[in-house]
This record gives sequence, structure tokens and C-alpha cells, in this order.
Amino acid sequence: MTHVLPPDFERASQAVLEFLHGRLGFSLWMVTRVQGDDFIVLQSKDEGYGVSPGTVIRWADSFCSQMVKGNGPRIAPDSEAVPAYAAAPVGRQVPVRAYIGVPLTHADGRLFGTLCAIDPARQPDAIVEEQQLIELLASMLSAILDADLKLSEEVRRNEHLELEALVDPLTSLQNRRAWDRLLAREEERCRRYGHTATVFVIDLDQLKEVNDAEGHAAGDALLVRAATALREVVRDVDIVARLGGDEFGLIAVECDSAGAELLLGRLRDALDEWQVKASVGLAVREASSGLARAWEQADRLMYAQKRTQWPLSLSVQAATRPVDRLQPTAAGGGSDHGAARRPRRR
Repeated sequence: MTHVLPPDFERASQAVLEFLHGRLGFSLWMVTRVQGDDFIVLQSKDEGYGVSPGTVIRWADSFCSQMVKGNGPRIAPDSEAVPAYAAAPVGRQVPVRAYIGVPLTHADGRLFGTLCAIDPARQPDAIVEEQQLIELLASMLSAILDADLKLSEEVRRNEHLELEALVDPLTSLQNRRAWDRLLAREEERCRRYGHTATVFVIDLDQLKEVNDAEGHAAGDALLVRAATALREVVRDVDIVARLGGDEFGLIAVECDSAGAELLLGRLRDALDEWQVKASVGLAVREASSGLARAWEQADRLMYAQKRTQWPLSLSVQAATRPVDRLQPTAAGGGSDHGAARRPRRR
């Protein structure tokens, strides 16, 4: 029978997991993404562990982290015989006696995630002979991933162009309708590739006072200055919108907690430069809850800052504390908000 891998990463991953499960067994096969401290399951073929796409464990607890470091083999018919695997915390959380793991990489060699499998029973030593096949499939998945990510960037740019008509007439930012559509599409990308993202909610503090004291023309000018400040600190791929009244939203795509800290500092500087006082809340997307939940968290934190007048940096610390995990997400790869940015006004 001829096996042909589908051209997109999601379906190709599913096909590979089905093929390897049929050939080698194992109770759980996964395609995963490594994002900072997180080990995120993107696709799974599960027959016993209860692991589904979106499951997150600590990267440092996994067998795969030891495999990538070179502390254990890519195929271990008896994982208890490998000291690094026998000591891995995940082995105390679920029963594991056999392991397979191969890295998935970006085109430049950076680690993306792994193609891996575990089973509660010791496996025959002969499975080691399958390593070359598994590595070949992982290499093919990595190539499909690279092509898919490039296509995804092009699709994202086209989405922005398609929604150019959905703009706020005063600020020329995208409006709430465009925001809702782009947030949903970005969430799909995050789910498919394990991307991170950060949602900011910015609410002007003195729009009503300016309108009352100086007139609506002055209030409109304040809104335009705020929009200009936001444009100065974001990248072309980011999403910026006026959500209504004096509230703005920003989705920094593929931006982790470290990138969010840097972006918040630039945003604060830009708002000060344009003489805009605002309350800001932000939250980093969690794989278990998605961008909609991050938006809700950012909105709550914005109102909390407005009430208490927290320093902006404290919003980052509060918002990036995961709801469903004990340990915070550490700085990971993928965010370039600490690098190039648009020229600032002088």
C-alpha cells in the first residue's frame, strides 16, 4: 500500500501518527510543540493515556527534554534502563516503560517540538531498527512544517488586507468586527502550531474629561494620538483595533511573556510621548484556554489597574501567571518584540 503524506502539517501529523501506531503499536503517539517551559500536544493518537491535543506539561519533566539534550536514546524499548528517563518526573505521573522520540525542527535547525511515543509496557528490542524510518518521517514533517509556516505568514498578511475595509473611521485602526474575525483566525493558528500570543487591552483614562472640558474635537485628537502610539510599537503581523469608545485592543502574535514585557515598556514610552494617559491590562495565551480567555483576563487586569493605579509592569506579572499550572511560562523562543520595531516619532 502506498502512503502519501498530506501537504499540510496538521493532516500530515495525523497520518504519521496513524501509520506509526499501526506499525509499532505504543499506547500514545504525539506531535508536540516546545514553547518556553511548555510541552504542548498538537496531535495525538491515544489508546489509554487520555491525552488530547492542547494538553500541556512541563518540558523539563518530559522524556523528550532529556532526549534532545542527548541524555537518552531516541528509542528506548525499556525506558527504566535509561537513567535519565527513569528519573524524569513524567514517569512518576503516568506509567511509562518504553519511549520513542525524535526532534522536529525549523528550517534553521531550531527546535520546534518532537514526534514521540510512550507505552506502559516494555517493548521488543527490535523496535530500535525502526529509528531510521521514524527519523525520516520526522524530517518530512519538519519540511512540511516549514512550508506550512511560510504559507501561514502569507495567509495572515492577506487576512489583514482583506479586512482593511473594516476600519474605525476616526483612528484608521481596525474595528471591533475585524478584531473578532482576526482573533478567531489567530486562535486557529495558535492551536495548530502551538504558537503563543499576548493580548493587550488599553483604555484611555481621561477621554470623558477632555470631551467635557475641551470639546469633542479635542477628544477625537486624543483618540488619534493613542492610535498613533499603538502603531509605533507593533509589527505588521500584529493586530491593533479600536474596540469601541476609549478602548483599544492589541494582539501581539507569537509573543511570549518576555516579549510582552518588552512590548509593554515600549507601549508605555509611546503613550507618554504622545501625552496619552491609559490603563493597560495584558495576558499571555494559555494553550488550555486560548486567546478569548486571554482577552478576558487582559480586560479584567486593565480595569483593576484603572481602579488601583498599579504600575504597568505589575500588570505583566499578574497576567502571565497561568491559571491552570503551578509554574509560570518562562521566556521562550518565537517572539521578536525585543528586536526590530518601527521608527519612533522625534
